[in-house]
Amino acid sequence: MSAFALSLSPQDLVDALHAFIDAAAEKAGSPRAIKPGHRVKFQWPPHPVGRDYNVHHAAYTEHAFFQAYGEKFEVMVATTRHGVFGRCEALWLEAMGKDERQMLRRMTEAAEPLFKRQMAISRCIGQTARFSGSIRDLCPLDILKLLYCEDRDVANSARIEIETHTANHLFTPALIAILRDRRHPNRRIAHWCVLDLFEDMASYVNDADEEQDAVDAIRGLLWDAEDDYARAVFKAGTVVGGHLNAEIASPVLVECLGAPSRIGRRAAIHGLFHVVEWLPDTRQAIVSVLRGHVDRETDPQLAEFAASIADDLAAGAFDHRPEPIFPDEP
Repeated sequence: MSAFALSLSPQDLVDALHAFIDAAAEKAGSPRAIKPGHRVKFQWPPHPVGRDYNVHHAAYTEHAFFQAYGEKFEVMVATTRHGVFGRCEALWLEAMGKDERQMLRRMTEAAEPLFKRQMAISRCIGQTARFSGSIRDLCPLDILKLLYCEDRDVANSARIEIETHTANHLFTPALIAILRDRRHPNRRIAHWCVLDLFEDMASYVNDADEEQDAVDAIRGLLWDAEDDYARAVFKAGTVVGGHLNAEIASPVLVECLGAPSRIGRRAAIHGLFHVVEWLPDTRQAIVSVLRGHVDRETDPQLAEFAASIADDLAAGAFDHRPEPIFPDEP
């Protein structure tokens, strides 16, 4: 990360992140989370069409231009017996058409996924111009901001970039702060990304106190979850049950069986299955807890789910019944 500011402290990042969240929450005007779409994996550049017709570089002897988002892009043009080919080296993009006009129209359309991604990055980090750089060259704060990007593949790219810089632990307090965020409209996207990173929590925390802070933040997410957008709350139960040591995992999930959030209780029931999956010696205790929970559970679907998970565990099953979907879930 070339823009890594060595003088930047973890607390500086947390403070700047809170300012970013404050601004987004004020602009949104509502504390409710936005339900994001599914992640669409971005791949660039597209297949070069000129290669299919053996159009060599030397054939591009003419020049044309197309405009998009207030910018003008130069296109190298090759006229062949197969049609007109264009190559925009600035965008790593090729297109072909029966004439130059059709080729440029197709190139403009083909560039749109790249432009949409770049503009989504710009909006998220507060940049007015189209972002044409690399995420790895952004400063740590901007990379954290991108965990909230409306484009989930951009958020995932930022997650991967953070994953490559675990050794210095600069990001950890800010990642915990993200799990505690209840105000940014795109927080579920960011929650999911942080939870994915915390599947390997030992690589992020400095000591037992910081680990406890992270676990407390996940517990809070389970405790008061209003929705399961981006499957973030489901992910929280899976991380606690399947990736943390049992001394931490079991008490948190058992406690969350009493959470006011039915979304969180559902994730906790599911998470307990994974505790037994990793630690078979806990089977009898977890089965007993789940069966005891059935009578206390106020939601009929969750009572049935808890009973089913308990039966699956008691039978030594390697899989379990899918979690229920509530009738009013969007």
